[in-house]
Order: sequence, then structure tokens, then C-alpha cells
Amino acid sequence: MNLFEKIFNYDMVTKLENAGTFMVTSVERSWLKTMLNHPAALHAFTPAAMEKLQRVLDAEPALDLSEAFMEKARSKEKQVFHPQLRILRRVITRQGAIRLTYRVKDERIFVNEMAFPYKLEYSQVKKDWYLLWYHLRHRAIMSTKLDNIEAVHDLPFSAERAAQVQIQIEKLLHKRHIQATITVVKIYNRELSRILYAFSCFEKQVDYDEKEGTYTIQLIYLNNEAEYVLSKLRFLGKRVRVVRGEYLQKRMLESAQKALARYEAPVGVEPAEGAAGGGL
Repeated sequence: MNLFEKIFNYDMVTKLENAGTFMVTSVERSWLKTMLNHPAALHAFTPAAMEKLQRVLDAEPALDLSEAFMEKARSKEKQVFHPQLRILRRVITRQGAIRLTYRVKDERIFVNEMAFPYKLEYSQVKKDWYLLWYHLRHRAIMSTKLDNIEAVHDLPFSAERAAQVQIQIEKLLHKRHIQATITVVKIYNRELSRILYAFSCFEKQVDYDEKEGTYTIQLIYLNNEAEYVLSKLRFLGKRVRVVRGEYLQKRMLESAQKALARYEAPVGVEPAEGAAGGGL
């Protein structure tokens, strides 16, 4: 491809992107048509969007996957997409309020609680979606599993009131922020990308000390995320060290002591020759 062809192609792609158009291959169109046959597609798209996609893809052949895969027995499938997602996402986008009816662990039901939803979160561990919302009457931050939500109804809410609530949410979240300082052990500097990936979902700042040749990570997380941070620290093991953060240091020390206690020699049993002295 010569220079003029490259310039022409770049110009065409730029114009298409500015017009909100993107190109897909015939295989990608066939794959999309196949995915529209999945039961979850009815909840992922509005009826109008679903009809439009089916009309556009009408001429495309669907992929026949019946003989391509052999599926073994499995546990009950849990859909990643939840029917409430589309409704709640739109409410959050327009910064609206809702009347929320939901269940709690002891099966009590709270009806028509005035709520301002501000975030949707997915737990990779529990495989569940959660709605984070601000209780307008109690002025508290709440978290509710989407499976426990019984009903959602719109609540009239002005833009001025929404801006005030956003400020209150930020203040409450700021109070719950915890800072910790983590250093990367020098010999593991080459694994910095792996270490930073472990903390990718948290707000952080990385500093490098040229004199010492060490990286320092200033980590900011919420108080209810401490257990998750601890799981990442245990996963990284001796690659990192917590130098500031009393709670994390205490819990990591407890974990180390419990691990060492499992391997203590029984009373009256002498350690094997060379085990304690490094095999002299």
C-alpha cells in the first residue's frame, strides 16, 4: 500500500468515526445475529433496537454452533446481564430519583423508599450486580443486590436537587476513604505492570525513588473494600510491602502468623538435620 492509499484510508475512517459509523465484517454480523437469538438479548435491548438490528441483519446467515461445541453437564447458569440494568442505567445517566422496593437478608421488604441511584457494580466473586444509592430520607449510602429489588418507580427530581445530592454523596464517600502506602520490593521492579494490574480498580498514585530504585504506590480505597485489598496483597506475596496502613499491616501480620503456626514442629519432635541451619 502506497502513501496516498494510506492517507485516503485514514481520511475515510476518520470521516466514518466522526459520523458515528463503524465498519464490521460479515463474520461479525453473523455472530451478532446469532447472539440476538439468546434469551438475554430480549432484556439487553429495547424492542425498537431489537427490531432494527434484526431488520439490518436479516440478509446475514446465522452461525450454526450446534456441532461446533459439545457442552458437558453444568450447574445452573447465572446470566451476567440483569433485567433491571437497562432501567437503572438510564436513571443514573439522567441523574434521576426513584421509589425503590427491595428485600433484605431476613426477607423483610422495604416499600417505596426514596432513592438516588448513582452507581452500578458487578462483583466478580459473588457473580452479582449491586445498585449503590443514596437514601434521601436517612441521608445514608446504601448497597442493594439487583436480585433483591422488587420494583422501581420514577420519582420527580429537579436538576438542582440532584446536584446537591451528588455533593452530599461525595462528602460521605470521602469520609470513607482510606489511604495506604505500598512499596514494591526492589528485585521485583520488573513485575511492576503485574502489581499495578492487581490494584487497577482502585485510585492510586505511583512514585519512583531514583536514589533507592524503588516504586511506591499510594492506594486509596473505601473502608468496605479492605478485604479485597488484603486478598490482592496476599496474592502478590513477597513482591510488595505495606509501609503505611495500620489495619492492613495488622491483618497481614495475622495471616503470616497463622500460616507459620501450621508448620510448627510438634512438641518433643526435633527438626530434621539441616532444616534450621540452612543445610550446613
